[in-house]
Amino acid sequence: MGGLVDSLLPWFLPALAVYNLCAYTLMSWDKHQARRSARRVPERVLFTIALTGGALGIIAGMYLFHHKTRHVAFALGVPAIFVLQLGLLWWFAR
Repeated sequence: MGGLVDSLLPWFLPALAVYNLCAYTLMSWDKHQARRSARRVPERVLFTIALTGGALGIIAGMYLFHHKTRHVAFALGVPAIFVLQLGLLWWFAR
């Protein structure tokens, strides 16, 4: 299994970084839209992005833009998703 992980790692980590940058940007956009009382990004979409690998970007956006930090589902749920993702990365990398 180590060979598979080693062969996927060179493209997986950069792709994950880009995905998290997109998640961060989406949080920025949602905060911008909230200030304008305009059409928002659905919370379901933000959680889906967090679950599919963008949790770190969502967390960064939450705290840097002070956005959705009072929502318990986001304040507890997204960090829990991130910890789960770290555990999965560790599991597959060992």
